[in-house]
Amino acid sequence: MEWEVVIGVENHVQLTTASKIFSGSPTTFGAAPNTQASPVDLALPGVLPVMNKQAVDRAIRFGLAVGAKIAPASIFARKNYFYPDLPKGYQISQFEDPVVIGGAVTFGYEKDGQFVTKTVNLTRAHLEEDAGKSLHEDYAGMSGIDLNRAGTPLLEIVSEPEIRSAAEAVAYCKALHSLVMWLGVCDGNMQEGSFRCDINVSVRPKGQTQFGTRCEIKNLNSFRFIEEAVHVEVRRQIELIEDGGKVVQATRLYDPDRKETREMRSKEDAQDYRYFPDPDLPPLVISNTWIEQVKAAMPELPDAMRARFISDYALPEYDALVLTASKAMATYFVAVVDAAGKDNAKAAANWLMGDVSSTVNREGVDIGEAPVKPAQLALMLKRIADGTINNKTAKELFADMWAAKSDDDNLVDALIESKGLKQISDTGALEAIVDEVLAANAKSVEQYRAGKEAAINALIGQAMKASRGKANPAQLTELLKAKLAG
Repeated sequence: MEWEVVIGVENHVQLTTASKIFSGSPTTFGAAPNTQASPVDLALPGVLPVMNKQAVDRAIRFGLAVGAKIAPASIFARKNYFYPDLPKGYQISQFEDPVVIGGAVTFGYEKDGQFVTKTVNLTRAHLEEDAGKSLHEDYAGMSGIDLNRAGTPLLEIVSEPEIRSAAEAVAYCKALHSLVMWLGVCDGNMQEGSFRCDINVSVRPKGQTQFGTRCEIKNLNSFRFIEEAVHVEVRRQIELIEDGGKVVQATRLYDPDRKETREMRSKEDAQDYRYFPDPDLPPLVISNTWIEQVKAAMPELPDAMRARFISDYALPEYDALVLTASKAMATYFVAVVDAAGKDNAKAAANWLMGDVSSTVNREGVDIGEAPVKPAQLALMLKRIADGTINNKTAKELFADMWAAKSDDDNLVDALIESKGLKQISDTGALEAIVDEVLAANAKSVEQYRAGKEAAINALIGQAMKASRGKANPAQLTELLKAKLAG
């Protein structure tokens, strides 16, 4: 039987506020346990929660970015459950009336060797507070409770079940991760728990419209684990059904060491949480004026920037998608093009997607922290365009620029001079190299003159080697063809 995978994603995004969602307690990561939990966070008798306006601003910003409806009035509810790290015995969240309704996220990814784009619709995004954290290490067999996270502001973003593979799930989460960082609503630090993913997975026979029974895999904190967990859970469910078993709705955890998902608890439904409106919080009312103020302060969005790159710089859609995958990458690209000129936009895109990205990834740095500054890369592109250097020596030059870690705007020209990287364009010098290569490679010459045109590639390679990579490739090829035709 052929199976179809159905995936929905819930992302818990920690908002970049200095204080918690209903109190003035700080949200700084790494503080000593239980030093950032106030009486409000603990719901001690006599205290009342007060809404953090900055958290609402960020929710509005996200809603506008994904084309969602911002609810003019939304309600906070108490989600009741009992767990050691939930000091109140309930979590303040939103249930029937979320602040953000609908919206969509568009992303690109590789599928069967082709680059494709997909749009996933969002169900909602709602504001809520985080719980504390249970600590199980270094406590002599006991568990500790750190309530510093209790009350930290979260935006829970819920997708429709429109994702159909592990690759799509990863691409969607990466796009969402990039977007919330682009907007400045989240710092995106997955290791610190700022961006957490819960993946709902089910399978059904291909052609069936009814959904299968879903299982939720909680708190995946890396894109690699998302991909692994989906593959493992899909295989588990298919094998279970094909062996005559039945998938039971449950919350599961992924064990990356054993490459398996394990049941954490049976999955609760909404009625199990006994939601009811929080009597201490009035409805959250958002006026059109407030929305317009947030809109006016928003940065250019990735979709708009992609369209601009395509129209202004004549870039292919693929290039535009890659270059706007992060705000830092897009900012770097724009700075390079501003300095190098629009004529060098495609060359800038190629270098950013190629050597620059590979070096950044290998060195483990963000592109905004790259030692090669946009103005330096722009000058290097100009030197390629004006024939001072060729693409081969440019790669050597880029490595030297990276190693130099210099802010000097004249670094490019200084390295070209000191390293002797200038392209050989002098006809006389190139003719001497060509004559030498032709004399030493009689077999390739004979093959080319016999009709095997590909033989010239070997001759070009030998000539470039003889020039130590500095020959002008176009002139060299013309000279070789002229000599071979003579």
